[in-house]
Amino acid sequence: MTDTSPHVVSPPVVSAVEQNGVNPVPDAERRGTPGGLFPVWFSWNVSILGVSLGIYVFGVGLSAWQAILAGVLGYVLSSTLVGILAVGGPRTGLPTLTQTRSAFGFHGNKFPTFFAYLSNVGWKVTLITLASTSGANLLARLWPGPFADGQGEATVPAIVLWFVAVLLVSVTVAVYGHQMILKVEKWIAWLTGVMTVVFIGMVVPHIQWDRIGGAPNGSLATFVGGVILAMTMVGLGFLHYGGDFARYLPRTTKAGGVIAWTTFGIVLPVAVLLILGVLLAAGDSGLGTAAANDPIGALTDLLPLWFFIPFTIVIVISLVAAAITGLYSSGLALLALGVPVSRAGTTVINMVIISAGAFYLLFLSDSFLATFQAFLALIAVVMGTMGGIQLLDFIRQRRLGWNVDLAKRAGEGGRSGRWTALVSLGVATVIGLGLVTSSDPNLAKVVGFLLSDSAKKGVVGSTNMGVLIAMVAGAAMYAFFTFVLKIDPKGTYAARREPELAKVSS
Repeated sequence: MTDTSPHVVSPPVVSAVEQNGVNPVPDAERRGTPGGLFPVWFSWNVSILGVSLGIYVFGVGLSAWQAILAGVLGYVLSSTLVGILAVGGPRTGLPTLTQTRSAFGFHGNKFPTFFAYLSNVGWKVTLITLASTSGANLLARLWPGPFADGQGEATVPAIVLWFVAVLLVSVTVAVYGHQMILKVEKWIAWLTGVMTVVFIGMVVPHIQWDRIGGAPNGSLATFVGGVILAMTMVGLGFLHYGGDFARYLPRTTKAGGVIAWTTFGIVLPVAVLLILGVLLAAGDSGLGTAAANDPIGALTDLLPLWFFIPFTIVIVISLVAAAITGLYSSGLALLALGVPVSRAGTTVINMVIISAGAFYLLFLSDSFLATFQAFLALIAVVMGTMGGIQLLDFIRQRRLGWNVDLAKRAGEGGRSGRWTALVSLGVATVIGLGLVTSSDPNLAKVVGFLLSDSAKKGVVGSTNMGVLIAMVAGAAMYAFFTFVLKIDPKGTYAARREPELAKVSS
């Protein structure tokens, strides 16, 4: 897996299907600057869904100013972690879920990778479902005859029509891979950014400023819960694929640039939209209930028809932008799991799974908010803990010169499993799942087993603080094994630093 290719930079071919999978990207194919990461992250975080996320944070029981502070703080903290983990991309040329083999071992890595894959697919199910229902609502409003029922709601054929179209577009771009994604996301960033600014200008008059101060301040524990909810909604779900888009940068790329542009690309759009959502919800209590059931429809109802039409199309485009990057990374996750297909071939598997998930979300789930928050909390327990362990393992990987042999099989430089990381992840995951609750009745049966009935309704249970507790516990346990007890279950590699890597700023 060691990269020995010559340092000759050839121009990228956007129209060709990307051939790299979970191998290190050769130096000859590396190019660009950290600033190129900004449009990738910005384009699919500038979705109107960000307004609904602000409404959700306000809904935990905070005042308007507390909700804004908690949301922005949660976004910054979690997005910075994404940026830090993205640094592993240019240092090794590996996708994030392949690089984590260095910490968990070649086969041990399959456990966190499986949950990372579930997280990716879950997000894509959510985004593609929202894109489909948004497009279907547009058809129902413009042509109610064939596409709306007696109550004016979109019919099943309208939803299915948009679902197929959205899925096919997302999969097609994802198949072409990295260079196509960079080009497409850049244009989407400009389009969605401009239209979102116009949207904000049209929605601000709907804010009932005289009612914003009516909500009382929440307790410190509730505030922490708001921060954690914000972290699970935005940053923690991205921890496992930050390096996927940074690995094509030259290996000598400054770490600070990767962290800053990744963090800024995520935080800027979602923070602005969060503030708008909080102000809207603080002035209109009914908006929170409406957003829980239909997070996009509740907001587009505020728009006049002449702007509703083009903006709905832009909403669909922004959601597709997010789906594209997720489908790309979920394909890499399947390869990291050892699925014996090509990167492009993994899209077939993803299409089947996403279709099944979308069916549940569209036709079986009683509340979008309940299912969405329940899914985020469960996956965030594993993802947050995995990210914390990988972050600490960066110290070890840096000392070993970012040696990509660490991600190989046992006997080739790596390990089948590193028990220090796996035990830390397993114990912390059990603790986290035992301390979180779920508003989805099906998922509630498998979580909260460490809480009493009264505790489930208390501070820890109601705010899902178990996500943060698990993350801290797992990282602390791994740090104790690795840096205090100095236990390092390693393979056949020799600690070394190549002259070129020794010069890399980290």
